[in-house]
Amino acid sequence: MSMYGKRAQGKSLSGHQSAVSKSDTWLTSPDWISALGPFDLDPCCPPNMLWDTAGKMIGKDTDGLSVQWMGRVWLNPPFGREAATWLRRMAHHNDGIALIPARTETAMFYESVWGRADSVCFVRGRPNFYRADGTRAAFNSGAPIVLVGYGKRNTDALVKSGLGFVAKSA
Repeated sequence: MSMYGKRAQGKSLSGHQSAVSKSDTWLTSPDWISALGPFDLDPCCPPNMLWDTAGKMIGKDTDGLSVQWMGRVWLNPPFGREAATWLRRMAHHNDGIALIPARTETAMFYESVWGRADSVCFVRGRPNFYRADGTRAAFNSGAPIVLVGYGKRNTDALVKSGLGFVAKSA
């Protein structure tokens, strides 16, 4: 549930707003996890995660792409170029919810969301994430966020969560 990788100088999550923090690690609200969960696996959990995101949480010290995924997966991949690899793996696993930027025109969306996912939740507003120390960031994500559901139970969880408008595949 974090963003690893390079951060644009002086920018936040997706490079659209100035950030007070110098961290590249941003945690999803525990309220979102409660509303959407429980999850069996979080394959890219940040180090020293302060709340449970799943029954099994794999940190950066282990390559979450190389392990076997099981059950219902929570995926908040590193934003940036790495996200496409993680989302491709989620589409193949086909059971979970991924949090990604709402860049619906990108190759990543066409490869792993459009025609593959069962639903897309267009999140209401721009969420505030949490810093690695557990404090809520004062600034928002700086860009629209979507939650992508793979599998019927994940679509049902997105609808029930009330986090935004859920578009379902045909």
